[in-house]
Amino acid sequence: MKKNKFSILEIKKYLKKKGFSVSKQKIKNEVIGLDVLSKTFLASLIIISIFFITPLTIDLTEEKKILSKNYEDISKQNQKKILKNQDLKLDDGLDEKFLFEDVLTFDEQPKDSVRLSAATIEELFKSTDYNLEDIRKNKLVKPISLTILPSEITKIENTKKRKDFFIQIILPLILAENNNIKSDRNKLFSVLKKSKNTKAEQSWLNSKFKQYGVVNKDLSTLKIRMDEVPVSMAIAQAAKETGWGTSRFAQEGNALFGQWTWSGEGIKPSGADDNSTHKVMKFNVLQASVKAYQRNLNTHSSYKNFRGARAELRGNGKKLDSMILSKYLDKYAETGKQYVKILQQIIEQNNLIDFDDAKLMPLSIELNSLI
Repeated sequence: MKKNKFSILEIKKYLKKKGFSVSKQKIKNEVIGLDVLSKTFLASLIIISIFFITPLTIDLTEEKKILSKNYEDISKQNQKKILKNQDLKLDDGLDEKFLFEDVLTFDEQPKDSVRLSAATIEELFKSTDYNLEDIRKNKLVKPISLTILPSEITKIENTKKRKDFFIQIILPLILAENNNIKSDRNKLFSVLKKSKNTKAEQSWLNSKFKQYGVVNKDLSTLKIRMDEVPVSMAIAQAAKETGWGTSRFAQEGNALFGQWTWSGEGIKPSGADDNSTHKVMKFNVLQASVKAYQRNLNTHSSYKNFRGARAELRGNGKKLDSMILSKYLDKYAETGKQYVKILQQIIEQNNLIDFDDAKLMPLSIELNSLI
């Protein structure tokens, strides 16, 4: 419906007819006043509406965020405080319920666990041009993954030959596990950069909280724990714990790092007293031993200082230095500082740092057929 409009002259005539005497200017002012009043009323109505609707919008937005369970990265400032143990607690608490679930699942998968002879393995290494001298130069490692140590390694009398043979066997296994962690770490940072996460990303994060025993879904703790172990340090520990692959634990249970267990299957140490309940963890395949070792260093409270030092190196943009980080492994063995000294001697005497920046080559069809 159209609205009628009246001129000031018509209004004046009407008022005069009714006995009112009003000037043209006054009428004009009144009309203007009414117009201003109507506009003021309309503006007030809009403002009231905004104040009424905005809280609802905020509530809905907050509710949407809660329902989507978005995860945000902690700020750089908080990260620095964490690394310096200021104000915020670093890497506290451990939920052990699902800690080694994925390791055990991996270890229980059906595999062709055939114990190859040392001669067969040596021939495999030669046929694929896999040798440590080339690796020290070009930093490329053939992805030869063996499941069991050869029993003949104990009979190799030449010390250097036995050491090199042992390193060739475990080096691809250590690099493969570091690659898995590196891939997860890259994905973690990618997820944290997003303002919203998909259900798949949320599910992945929850699985990683379980794997690393993180309580209260603390992202800073996950970032500290989900990181690599220096290759040279891992080789040195495996060499120390197994006598370069000759120990009973390594030969009978694929135990490369001498981890203890108080439940489940294991190998009882021959020198243990009758009251001792601990055993050395045993595995079906060597790779599972490496997985368990890295999970142990990345979660157990005894190695919290190791993880803190590693995070500090990362924060300063430095490489993971095994000579620095090995200082924090004094609780790995009862010998304490002496154990650390031996590890560092093994690293230096065997030039193991040469392997820290080595890369694992992709598995080719030809190589896969030989393994």
